[in-house]
Amino acid sequence: MELQRQNLKTTSSFSLGQFHISEDCGFLLPKPLKELSDHYRPWMEIASKLSDLIESHQLRAHVNEMPLLSCQFLKSYREQRLAHLVLSLITMGYVWQEGEAQPAEVLPRNLALPFVEVSRDLGLPPILVHADLVLTNWTTRNSERPLDIRNLDTIFSLPGGESLRGFILVTVLVEKAAVPGIKALVEAMNAMLQPSQDSLLQALQRLRLSIQDITRTLGQMHDYVDPDIFYAVIRIFLSGWKDNPAMPVGLIYEGVSTKPLKYSGGSAAQSTVLHAFDEFLGIHHSKESGDFLLNMRDYMPPSHKAFIEAIQSGPSLRDHVLSSENGPLLTAYNQCVQALADLRSYHITMVTKYVITSAAKAKGRKLSHLPGPPQALEDRGTGGTTVLSFLKSVRNKTLEGILPQSG
Repeated sequence: MELQRQNLKTTSSFSLGQFHISEDCGFLLPKPLKELSDHYRPWMEIASKLSDLIESHQLRAHVNEMPLLSCQFLKSYREQRLAHLVLSLITMGYVWQEGEAQPAEVLPRNLALPFVEVSRDLGLPPILVHADLVLTNWTTRNSERPLDIRNLDTIFSLPGGESLRGFILVTVLVEKAAVPGIKALVEAMNAMLQPSQDSLLQALQRLRLSIQDITRTLGQMHDYVDPDIFYAVIRIFLSGWKDNPAMPVGLIYEGVSTKPLKYSGGSAAQSTVLHAFDEFLGIHHSKESGDFLLNMRDYMPPSHKAFIEAIQSGPSLRDHVLSSENGPLLTAYNQCVQALADLRSYHITMVTKYVITSAAKAKGRKLSHLPGPPQALEDRGTGGTTVLSFLKSVRNKTLEGILPQSG
């Protein structure tokens, strides 16, 4: 780590390409694949009708008859990412087909072995992660048209219909809204290395605008995601088997381990975007929240995690701003921190609507033929945290990052 710091301080450029981050799409996988070779047809056939199989309680039976396939015919990184998406969605459906009262305790070897194999190849855990559900699970209807929700679709789905589609695609658009901010962050790092105060000031102003655009984009959830469907139908399929009272011992991956393994469920904390902004702005979280966020980095593609670590190892923006005694720079820095705190406050209102309020409404009510709303994670995020206290702690620590303005 110290060696890396030296390298960054003595080189004049820091680029997204080093970390397999797209200039156009940021952390989204550009133009994700939709098909695998014919060898993997049994996986793809199940994935293509996943919602129907879960809702008719037939998924487990179909998976149990699936042939054991090796991952050796996955020829490229993009094929591996698609395989991970497919196997992770099948796994979530298999575990939670009968709801939280009857989760599967064993993942059969014909699913567990290839899932663990491709996970090791990618450096990802064998569970559905943000990099699957969002970063690899989007496509455009018309590649010539701009990325907006009318021109986007998911590749695969789980129960939840249009609300799940909206949840995934709004999150895709949030990742897209972050791209100018990620670029501005890199420009700012380079401006400190050169150094150029004017370039740094302009980069910070672009970063603030991007964070504000992320907040506006997140607001589209209200238009596309029904809170009751999100809580009662979708949420359980994003839940993991670590810090989840419904699966206290974890999940046995047959043929991999005789002991149950524990992995956190999907979480917005697995998106690299806010981790990168926090490191760049020098925001330090409480031990409990910070430990959870650090753990979530193991659920990111390794090159994205390396990007956060490179920012951490580079020059300190906070120290630079303090030592520069440059009023406009200090103001621009504080505006970025305030915008990040505002985004986190908005996220708290969203979680209150989609989880806390919906949990109260869902008690004693069951939606159609699907499993009842999960009670084990009533006040927890799908990642396993006590959700509101975690989010408030993270927001409050962000606000503490604002530097005093002199006279």
